[in-house]
Amino acid sequence: MFKLSKRSLSRLEGVHPDMADVVKRAIELTEIDFGVSEGLRTLETQKKYLAKGATTTLKSRHLTGHAVDVYAYIDGKAQWAFPMYEKINEAFQQAALELKTPIKWGGEWTSLVDGPHFQLTWKDYPA
Repeated sequence: MFKLSKRSLSRLEGVHPDMADVVKRAIELTEIDFGVSEGLRTLETQKKYLAKGATTTLKSRHLTGHAVDVYAYIDGKAQWAFPMYEKINEAFQQAALELKTPIKWGGEWTSLVDGPHFQLTWKDYPA
């Protein structure tokens, strides 16, 4: 069983408690170790990501603490191969089901597929 590092836990500061709870449960369930790369984000940072093409919106769920990005952690290094995020998603979906917290995975999006991204649903958690 994996555990979140102090660094990952610090990146959950400002994240909605329900989203943070899903992350904390998912790390206990996952087959693939992961860390939290980002939670709450400033508008300034979001604008920089938009300018770089790393996002397509200024209405990110990160701005309100309703989203997190994670990275797969294999042999001490971040890895970005999509199949690892499918496995991590399985843990997130199981955690969300157990906690009765509706989430959406960015890996299911049709535009700008974002495997490392998880967010609380807009419907159940309006900004």
